[in-house]
Amino acid sequence: MKKFLIPIIVLVLIGIFVYTKAVGVYNQFVQTEETINGEWAEVETQYQRRADLIPNLVNTVKGYADFEQETLTGVIEARSKATSININAENLTPEKIAEFQQAQDQLSGALSRLLVTVERYPDLKANQNFLELQAQLEGTENRIAVARRNFNQSVQAYNSNLRTFPNNIFAGWYGFDRKGYFEASEGSENAPTVQF
Repeated sequence: MKKFLIPIIVLVLIGIFVYTKAVGVYNQFVQTEETINGEWAEVETQYQRRADLIPNLVNTVKGYADFEQETLTGVIEARSKATSININAENLTPEKIAEFQQAQDQLSGALSRLLVTVERYPDLKANQNFLELQAQLEGTENRIAVARRNFNQSVQAYNSNLRTFPNNIFAGWYGFDRKGYFEASEGSENAPTVQF
């Protein structure tokens, strides 16, 4: 009778171990996924902060009658496109992140063209409102960089955990997938050409 109970007890203990491990892994994935969602919300907050500064910047620049309307229109259109792309934190796939990043990069490019064009307008460059908005925009760009870095670190920890054994087995059972990263913009590996 005792010989009969030993395999049953061993199977029950193995079952308890596997169940405990599976529950622990699931909870770990949920916690790291929530961290990623929080980091994503911070990224969106910083991009929204930038988008909110742009109308004030554009209106300040518009006050200078001879300013290039095409440049302002480009900034307004890029802002509109960038704010129209919303990604649910539950769907942070590499493709969605790339789409979001592309729209934000277009806005960054339009802002860069605006700030380069401003160099030709000494009165505007000396305008206190413009200088303050420019400083706020610069600070926001730094906040965006920090938020993106923190997001990428959270995604890296989650993806690493997801791919390690035996977590990769449990991740498949529970439906946890890899998350996407923010990546460097295309062409950013090339230094800009400066000509005098």
